[in-house]
Amino acid sequence: MLVDDSAVVRQVLTAVLGRDPDIEVIAAAPDPIFAMDKMNQRWPDVVVLDVEMPRMDGITFLKKLMSVRPTPVIICSTLTEKGAATSMQALAAGAVSIVTKPKAGLKGFLEQDSGDIVQAVKAAAMVDMRRIKAMTMNTLNPTAKLTISEAIPAFEARTGAAMSVTTDKLIAIGTSTGGTQALEVVLKDLSRTTPGIVVVQHMPEKFTAAFAERLNRICSIEVLEAKNGDRLINGRALIAPGGRHMLVKRSGAQYHVEILDAPPVNRHRPSVDVLFRSVAKCAGANALGVIMTGMGDDGAIGMQEMHDAGAETLAQDEKSCVVYGMPKEAVKLGAVDTILPLKDIAATIEAYGRKNI
Repeated sequence: MLVDDSAVVRQVLTAVLGRDPDIEVIAAAPDPIFAMDKMNQRWPDVVVLDVEMPRMDGITFLKKLMSVRPTPVIICSTLTEKGAATSMQALAAGAVSIVTKPKAGLKGFLEQDSGDIVQAVKAAAMVDMRRIKAMTMNTLNPTAKLTISEAIPAFEARTGAAMSVTTDKLIAIGTSTGGTQALEVVLKDLSRTTPGIVVVQHMPEKFTAAFAERLNRICSIEVLEAKNGDRLINGRALIAPGGRHMLVKRSGAQYHVEILDAPPVNRHRPSVDVLFRSVAKCAGANALGVIMTGMGDDGAIGMQEMHDAGAETLAQDEKSCVVYGMPKEAVKLGAVDTILPLKDIAATIEAYGRKNI
């Protein structure tokens, strides 16, 4: 079901999604009131929802859906600061992901980025809404699948060798579909003594800043959208900016991040594999890797490299995942030491931070 007051968006998205044999667009509506009439006749598996619409805004409609019949909702939002802030409200209310649309050149943009939209709909269809609802109560890129070395040719020279085991530790977290809610659950329970944290959450450009600001307001630790050269310190979490990769580098005994423009890896930018491999290279046994809910396999190989370098690794369990894709692939590779429900991850991170101090 498509709900957008723009006739162009409805027309183009219907055509784009309709080309995929696995997707059927059962209806398109200009606002939530019309949409609800159509949904009462035939309920959709996934709703693609605009935010600013006449008669009822998308956030209000989303909250109604979550209270009446929880359904996977993708927010189709303009790529603006205002759109990003509103979309964070939608994610907090239970939306599973965001696809972006510009103010101008809309038709060409939607057709060019059709792979993002198609993959987002397929990922949403796999979401366990019971997990989304439980957590709310408490970007994919269609280009070729490049390896890290192909996307970032000088990667190996960027990070430096890992030190022997010290008390200078870091936490690396990777997540995707369902991750905005899962990260909130984990980060809210961490103290300011927690080692520095680096996070890749698959999310479009501009939206990560609003996401970090929201987390910073509700967490005891400091949460920031990462900037090039930012240092990892206790009680700080750095979120990789949408549309750019994030690497960890060592300078003496300190860890810093490098924000890098490079092609997508595993069709993602930022990529969890890019982050995890950099942590394996520069931190080795001084790191803890955490892989959580998400579709696909981004992060599995990077976690294996962390594991082989002596890092501790853990994965969110299937029962608590919105989509058990990324953790499953890491487990299949033998890259995971511990499998935990979401509610236990924060305590495990805290315990790791207290070891050998």
